[in-house]
Amino acid sequence: MRRRSVNKCAKAVWFAILATCIGCAPARIQQISNAFVPPTPRPPDIVLADEVPLLPPADVRVQLTLAPRLPHQRETSALPSWATLLMREADWHVQAGWQAYKASDLERARSEFDRAVDLLLAPREPADPQADQAIEKKLEQLVQVIYRFDLLAQEALIEPHEPIFPGSPLDEIPSMTFPIDPALRNRVVEEIRATCSQLPLVAADPVLSYIRYFSSGRGRQILLSGWRRSGRYRPLIQRILDEEGLPPELIHVAQAESGFLPRAVSRRRAAGLWQLMKARAAQYGLKQTPYSDERLDPEKSTRAAARHLRDLYHDFGDWYLALAAYNAGPAVIARAVERTGYADFWELRRRNVLPRETSNYVPIILALTIMAKNPAAHGLDGVTPDPPLQHDSLEITAPTSLALVADLLEYPLVDLRELNPALLKDTAPAGYWLHVPKGVVSQLAPALAAIPPERRQSSRAHRVGEGETLASIAKRYAVPEAWLIAANAELGSRLEPGDWVLVPARGQGRLKAPKGKPTPGRAQHGPVSSPAAHAGAVVKPGATLSASIRARVAARP
Repeated sequence: MRRRSVNKCAKAVWFAILATCIGCAPARIQQISNAFVPPTPRPPDIVLADEVPLLPPADVRVQLTLAPRLPHQRETSALPSWATLLMREADWHVQAGWQAYKASDLERARSEFDRAVDLLLAPREPADPQADQAIEKKLEQLVQVIYRFDLLAQEALIEPHEPIFPGSPLDEIPSMTFPIDPALRNRVVEEIRATCSQLPLVAADPVLSYIRYFSSGRGRQILLSGWRRSGRYRPLIQRILDEEGLPPELIHVAQAESGFLPRAVSRRRAAGLWQLMKARAAQYGLKQTPYSDERLDPEKSTRAAARHLRDLYHDFGDWYLALAAYNAGPAVIARAVERTGYADFWELRRRNVLPRETSNYVPIILALTIMAKNPAAHGLDGVTPDPPLQHDSLEITAPTSLALVADLLEYPLVDLRELNPALLKDTAPAGYWLHVPKGVVSQLAPALAAIPPERRQSSRAHRVGEGETLASIAKRYAVPEAWLIAANAELGSRLEPGDWVLVPARGQGRLKAPKGKPTPGRAQHGPVSSPAAHAGAVVKPGATLSASIRARVAARP
């Protein structure tokens, strides 16, 4: 029973990673998905050593094999000693796999990663809930580290990327007809009485139905995913709502509309955190081009949505009608008021003069608000929101490849895309303010300036490692060596570790040697170092380590 439980948890972790892979991998066709699982988390805090630590003396034993002594391993005194040793050994095998991965020894890397996973999936008796929880958390960390290796390796052979757009949560939330539990009603009424809210709150039956929906099953999954992601954008949204003089509770409009997925697209083609239609976005100054869609920009779309909500409240004088108009359009609500003579949302709902989605829209937002205002009562106090996304911005002066920027920063391309959800392609056009990690603009700007503007869209940059040659670099990026020689004439035939090599992108044709144009050489301004960006192995698509491990784990009974 214990093994089945652990295997079930491990499979769930792998399927979540697989969903994330689908969301991040290069795709040739735009897709819409309705998966409301959180995107790839940041790499866990596992420090990868430069060398594999030595195994302990042969007389030290654990359940399955020798337990290595990892340097700087934090001990958890509350856990049994066997659990601490087991997790330490799993860490050791990941370290060994990391070293093999950097040496392009994929068979050994796969073996080491498999061993780490096997150790954490092994049957354990007797059951210890605290140890099981720690081991399951460790398993989740390790599989995400393995997946991150694959992402970094595959970025060397990057293909044209089209973003994948998740769906809107509103497309999945059903109409609620559950009977109302009197105990729930009484509890919610007391919660509202004790709650301070600028948005009026009521314990109407439709609101209670959605509180029940968000308390279990699929509704609970949608609630928790949005709650976690809200941490990324909450400071930004609250600041703009405050600047526009709006109730802070309106943040839950974004939670209902998109689940805080900045690239969410509904069946009606509304897009972004606030699900703005193209015409409405243009009305509030948001631009859409073949390269970018400002509806997907969290800050610009939040500003536009806040001003639209403010205008709707000015027109209708009631927040419930304003929210209904945000969903259905102001003309629809104005006609409903004119037909019935009632400027009251609940009366319009009772008379069935509103679209069904709009009838449910306001209760959904009120339910989310009530639950967020009372997190302990609804099981949210133990759920940790994601940390806020922080970035600096750099104006792009010529069309520039995101892959080139990621190379210069030694920063994962998938994370750079996440900082720039408004980009529809892996190219930032001239005039675009590119979001980059905090503190790197002073180093990125001169590095980009050293590259001729006409080459920034069609080139990669590679920092030379120990023992690398132009031939080995050309093989890694699948380009002729002659292209590298022509693009880096000033380097000569001898490379030194730390040199920067400009790599013409595949499919761009043969480059001629530049005349009087500077190219990256021994850079005066080194890029920001990222420990996660130094995986030197190249993994062919379809043969990734994480994919093979996922398949093996999923096949377990």
